[in-house]
Amino acid sequence: MPFDIIATDQAPAAIGPYSQAVRAGNTVYFSGQIPLDPTTGSLVDGDIGVQTRRVFDNLAAVAQAAGGSLAQIVRVGIYVTDLANFAAVNAVMAEYFQQPYPARSTIEVSALPKAAQVEVDAIMVLD
Repeated sequence: MPFDIIATDQAPAAIGPYSQAVRAGNTVYFSGQIPLDPTTGSLVDGDIGVQTRRVFDNLAAVAQAAGGSLAQIVRVGIYVTDLANFAAVNAVMAEYFQQPYPARSTIEVSALPKAAQVEVDAIMVLD
């Protein structure tokens, strides 16, 4: 099956050998996004809420570049450096997603690139 690379300057450029997203058929696989400002490439200043909003804004930009939106995301993987932030991340996610919510996992990790507090990857199915 052929696949297409999804790229946009409205989200941070990849900081390694990977694509922002890859489309295979009607499924789009997003690489993890950390809270980088797409203009500067720097980590945004702020608490877990600020960082999580930036991550979802970045994912929304990649979804749009792929021809979709966050409403078409079927699975989300969330990685946090402190599970004490679970409720705050949930609150922000509820600002970006409506029911029926995507499937999701939330995993605490020891560290993330650039000392981010949160990273999110996703899978989207286009109509």
